[in-house]
Amino acid sequence: MRILGISAYYHDSAVALVEDDLVVAACQEERFTRNKHDNSFPIESLKYIIESYQLSIKDIEAFVFYEKPLLKFDRIIENYLAFSPKGFLNFRDSLPLWSRSKIFQKSDISRNISKLLNCKVAEIAPKVKFSGHHLSHAASAFFPSPFQEATVVTFDGVGEWATTTIGSASGRELELISQIQYPHSIGLLYSTITAYCGFKVNAGEYKLMGLAPYGNPRYENLIMQKLVNLKSDGSFQLNLDYFDFGVRQNMWSNKLERLLNVKPRKEHQPLTQEYADLAASIQCVTEKLILNVLYEAKRLTKSSNLCLAGGVALNCVANSKILNSGLFQEIWIQPAAGDAGGALGAAMAYYNSVSKKQRPKSIPDAMQSAYLGSEYSRENIISAIETSKSVFSEFDHDALFPFVAGEIANGLSVGWFQGRAEFGPRALGNRSILADPRSPEMQKRLNLQTKFRESFRPFAPSVIESQVENYFEFQKSSPYMLYVANLKSDLLKPSPPRNTSNILEKVNEVRSALPAITHVDNSARIQTVSPDSNPRFYKLLEEFMKLTGFPVLINTSFNIRGEPIVNSPSDALKCFYGTDIDILVLGNCVIRKSENLDRISDYRLNYLND
Repeated sequence: MRILGISAYYHDSAVALVEDDLVVAACQEERFTRNKHDNSFPIESLKYIIESYQLSIKDIEAFVFYEKPLLKFDRIIENYLAFSPKGFLNFRDSLPLWSRSKIFQKSDISRNISKLLNCKVAEIAPKVKFSGHHLSHAASAFFPSPFQEATVVTFDGVGEWATTTIGSASGRELELISQIQYPHSIGLLYSTITAYCGFKVNAGEYKLMGLAPYGNPRYENLIMQKLVNLKSDGSFQLNLDYFDFGVRQNMWSNKLERLLNVKPRKEHQPLTQEYADLAASIQCVTEKLILNVLYEAKRLTKSSNLCLAGGVALNCVANSKILNSGLFQEIWIQPAAGDAGGALGAAMAYYNSVSKKQRPKSIPDAMQSAYLGSEYSRENIISAIETSKSVFSEFDHDALFPFVAGEIANGLSVGWFQGRAEFGPRALGNRSILADPRSPEMQKRLNLQTKFRESFRPFAPSVIESQVENYFEFQKSSPYMLYVANLKSDLLKPSPPRNTSNILEKVNEVRSALPAITHVDNSARIQTVSPDSNPRFYKLLEEFMKLTGFPVLINTSFNIRGEPIVNSPSDALKCFYGTDIDILVLGNCVIRKSENLDRISDYRLNYLND
């Protein structure tokens, strides 16, 4: 049985193809359109999957949308009434979009699919189904997990009404048994401070998480006393006197500004210590709220397994606090935990509700290590290179990995483009920029000259899974880069005395033998790599270890600030020539920047203008 799941119209539109209990393919629309967080109907993603798997209308049991539009519209109407008359402007701005298309999404979905499948709308419409927003999140967390039963918890900004849910799952059964409703939301609370610190909502939350270790949580008690009412049953309420996300777009009220006594930062203003302190404070508050919900979830379900999804589940610092709490024996987190993953969850929820088969006892990896996106043949790669007029070399399999490892060990950065694109926000070794973590200068160079982003942003290490305990205080696997861990003490260097309050000057301190991946608090966000999960990336890590003694590489997403991760060979070539990446590896084809200097100026001018 084949099911297509779809998410769209808010952010991170996506399509997922589920066949029985396996996720066969999943693509985010932004990768094709090059519009980051694209919220449009995912035509290109749908087209790619239909063409790649030669699907016809007869092959697909159902097309399942990840939420219920009318229930969401009901929440918007009630929100307007609750905040009337202050909420009128917000309501006025959203009503035309809802009246034009969002209320009538079944017709819109049917029409778009019928064009791609070359069939009548009437053939599609009966197959279009709708799932609940948080049910989709919960299904994306449990059904691809290795567990037969689990506690399932979802956290995000808001779906239709729910912002947090607790579920109980066993076999093919998944029931949401408790929820916290809008406007009381961990996601909206975190996003409010994200915006207050000058970062974009639904895009900059991970920046706030990266900024937090530079600060002291001196606002934590104030936030807990004034903004949040924490309850003994795991729930919480926000003090709405301090928030305006139901009324206007900047999310907070003037009362919050007076309480914090800190001016809201604009995007390009300097980052000062007070914003780092705000980031640290809201991170601590978020962790408290999450753990409070999870204690209640454990009490309700009694399960020792936990599955997580929703955008807040991408907060890897909070995830590590959950792991270290010992509250659950085993944890599985959906790598595409945000709305993109809702497409996958919608398909999974529907399939498991109608399947008559017994759920398999064990599927080693229903997510295929999240390598679920587009793939390009050798012929596609050669064609793109020839179109770019680049000089290149093609290596055989045995020679490629020691060569690339040697170039990285010599201080060069590598754009690494292999196999199927990752699904979700993390580059996991198929659409990655790789570099030497031993270099004291590499973090600054990659941030400012390659990624064109804030210099405080940390870089994640990818490490051979069997070696992780030798380098990090970590004893689990982390294939999806969803946990942080401290480096082992024998790798750390004495902290220099700090005579500056400028947080950006702390970036260049050499804190360990692997300074480029060691954050200011001596932690790192880890991806563990095994020969089963990604044999080519594993082989490269092995070769780097032979040369340097370290089975660790910097792994950051292959893109620049404000751009989606590269999808195609031509995307990779544009990013390569538009930045100071030294070497591009497309499959077995290697392009050296030093041999293609004449190509740089044209590409860079066009790329940065785009």
